Amino acid sequence: MDSDLNKTEKLLQNKDNKKIIRHEDFVAGISKGMAILDCFGADRHRLNISMAAERTGMTRAAARRHLLTLEYLGYLESDGHYFYLTPKILKFSGAYLSGAQLPKISQPLLNLLTNQTSLIFSVMVLDGYEAITIARSAAHQQTDRVNPYGLHLGNRLPAHATSAGKILLAHLEPNEQSEWLEKYPLQRLTKYTHTDNATFLNLLHEIKEQDWCYSSEEHELGVHALAVPIYAQSSKVIAALNIVSPTTRTTKEYLIQHILPLLQETARELRNIL
Repeated sequence: MDSDLNKTEKLLQNKDNKKIIRHEDFVAGISKGMAILDCFGADRHRLNISMAAERTGMTRAAARRHLLTLEYLGYLESDGHYFYLTPKILKFSGAYLSGAQLPKISQPLLNLLTNQTSLIFSVMVLDGYEAITIARSAAHQQTDRVNPYGLHLGNRLPAHATSAGKILLAHLEPNEQSEWLEKYPLQRLTKYTHTDNATFLNLLHEIKEQDWCYSSEEHELGVHALAVPIYAQSSKVIAALNIVSPTTRTTKEYLIQHILPLLQETARELRNIL
């Protein structure tokens, strides 16, 4: 009898992280509320009901209820027409950054790299289409305007156009890379951005073989970056360590000859600690 029940039990799978949950355990209301919050980003600070409905696929009535509920709970504020995030939303990122092991372990090492080079270093992880900054070195002074690369914790950048993102994509399984490209078509951000799937997959293979990635002006003109993978003890890549600099301040040769060894040494040290 139990065997027959298991065969007919309906399961749901998350396309992004492959997690599986029983249909009866899935709370649709939470999912829809999080979908509303996911609509907000660096390029969309405010949403009205119609925009939220369009972005989530909900009806306007459903989107309105979820927006009003999130406003009631204190995560959104409204001017009567548009809704926007409140500082309360930072409670979640603050809890992650204070509790997760990698950001805490990385911070002093990133600060040491900056003291040695006066450049800015970050640790980034992959989240769907984007690479997210979870740790960043503290600069004594920063006169260079490098925007948006590496400026703040939680910064999200398109993975295909960044050194850290390509490192993380390079270490996915081939079928995972194909699925990623199918779900997130390559978007042109500058004239140097890779947009051909076959060429991009070949590039990822080269990056994995050499175990580091240099990227120049693919996301923003005047900015280049270098990244190496951070391995866990299990030999699985869990994050990327990168350096970002204006092209007017450093050359490709300088980054590879002088900075790459520092990145690799720091990544090895992190692996030994994790």
